[in-house]
Amino acid sequence: MIAGLADALRAADGTVAWVVPSAYERSPVEVEFLGPDAVKLHQESAAGGVWHEFTVGPADLVVQKSAYSAFFPGKCDLPDLLRERGIDTLLITGTLTNVCCESSARDACVLGFRVIMVADGNAARRDDEHNAALHTIYRSFGDVRPCDEVLELIAAG
Repeated sequence: MIAGLADALRAADGTVAWVVPSAYERSPVEVEFLGPDAVKLHQESAAGGVWHEFTVGPADLVVQKSAYSAFFPGKCDLPDLLRERGIDTLLITGTLTNVCCESSARDACVLGFRVIMVADGNAARRDDEHNAALHTIYRSFGDVRPCDEVLELIAAG
């Protein structure tokens, strides 16, 4: 699904941006809250880069973020890179719907980007968490659409 969206965007001369966590040092509050085991797991996963089942195209952006949101000021280059390309509309996919994806959608909206959460292109640990995050985005920060509708929008240009 996400790979298909990426292919459709490339075919329509859109920009595909892959956002991966950097191995940033967690604040003492985060370590206290999450626990050292969760912090260690996150640090190890940060070294993995883009998920191995995805193909990164030659014109794709690959950026690292050092916060839950890819749009929190000073924590990721993505907002500036998108603005340089004249991009004002985002399709957000990924994990966790209710953590990184929702945080990015909220901050992107505040920064003036149009946000579309791809409902079946995001995932959370539980369905109720996923659905609650999508509801929040739809009510306040952007649109929520299934992948098939997004693909139709891309094809319509």
